Amino acid sequence: MSKNQTSSIVVILGFTLFALFFGAGNLIFPVMLGQMSGTNVWIAVAGFIVTGVGLPLLGVLAFSFAGSGDLRTISNRVHPVFGLVFTTTLYLAIGPLFAIPRTGTVSYEVGIKPFITNVDSPVPLAIFTVLFFGITCYLSLNSSKIVDLMGKVLTPLLLTSISILIITALLNPVNRLYAPVDSFEKSAFFKGFQEGYLTMDALASFVFGIFIIQAIREKGITEKKQAMVISLKAALLAAALLAIIYASLAYIGAGSVATLGYLENGGLVISRVAELYFGSFGQLLLGGIVVAACLTTSVGLITSCASYFHQLIPAVSYRKFAILFSLLSGIFANVGLTELISISVPVLTTIYPVAIVLMVLVFLNRFIDGKSNIYLTSIVFTLFVSIFDGLTAAEIHFPVINHLFSEWLPLYDVGLGWTLPAIIGGLIGSLIEWIKSKKHFQYKGITIQKNTSYK
Repeated sequence: MSKNQTSSIVVILGFTLFALFFGAGNLIFPVMLGQMSGTNVWIAVAGFIVTGVGLPLLGVLAFSFAGSGDLRTISNRVHPVFGLVFTTTLYLAIGPLFAIPRTGTVSYEVGIKPFITNVDSPVPLAIFTVLFFGITCYLSLNSSKIVDLMGKVLTPLLLTSISILIITALLNPVNRLYAPVDSFEKSAFFKGFQEGYLTMDALASFVFGIFIIQAIREKGITEKKQAMVISLKAALLAAALLAIIYASLAYIGAGSVATLGYLENGGLVISRVAELYFGSFGQLLLGGIVVAACLTTSVGLITSCASYFHQLIPAVSYRKFAILFSLLSGIFANVGLTELISISVPVLTTIYPVAIVLMVLVFLNRFIDGKSNIYLTSIVFTLFVSIFDGLTAAEIHFPVINHLFSEWLPLYDVGLGWTLPAIIGGLIGSLIEWIKSKKHFQYKGITIQKNTSYK
């Protein structure tokens, strides 16, 4: 394969990956972060990029390093039961429960709601979600050309449209930046770090990583080293585009407070900004951006989720799962954007740390050699803390435990209390593996079990 052909594949896959990631949350959360962080916007953006760009990049690359075909295979290194439960939970979270319905609600909030008069009526949202997820379902059932469609058509249109909005807003800033509010005043970086969870991109990266690896193989590239290089370059291209757009949107959000005030969600912020600069045309432009972005993400997620559950339950066809998830997503989308976000926060707070630790373990696997005790203890210690973090986010408090964590766990008050337990768990697992290794030794090529009991 020539150098030009390889470069073309990298660009197409990079654009495809960007289109898959750049969906519902990628427009609304950066501008909302900007509104809340104010003069601390760049510090908050740095934290946001770690979890909103860095972790998804690592998640995509994890499959190249792991040498495994899917997330469940990697998760089984912890324990087969964990592999099943975690993988299924992750697919449901980024699938019909949260992420896919959100693509429909964001599209409606930004692309349709500004043009209707009776905004309190549930009927327009219901009609829109039927159309939106009907198209999603159709494309998901005809997904063989999705990579070329996204990489060659949808992503260039998406980038062109959003570039017009961003460049105009940056050349004509709305107003001065206001002081940060809430946690952004003292812990802007760590608050931004947590806000990156809401994009769900690190979770989706486990799914999209498989998608990209399969796409590379379909291009006729089977040599592992070449596939890894192409994956890295494509992921870096997507990550660079995401980082630039996130930073720009956050700055726009930060400058919008003086004119727009503090709004309920990022969908309203970006919609009002577009109207401010371009009037009705701006809202039409933005509506096209949002619908295109959300549709590509929705199709990618429906395709991935339906494939996983078909493998899990072969008796039910991929087609039936795609139709079922499209239907469920349409129903859940009618809950509304603000409600969907609030419901998803406790679940994401619980599973995100686990996903992060699993990513790290995958990259360290060449040193730990897949030893199950290291995986198991790291994940268990992480999960113990993240479960209580999730309960706290759901307004279910355990004062004694929360106080204990706050006193003894570094960074607990900024949502990163799970980091030290994860490290301790890994060290304990390593100690267990070391002890096990000392129970036998090699003598002239023969493994001899040590006798540890004495009579």
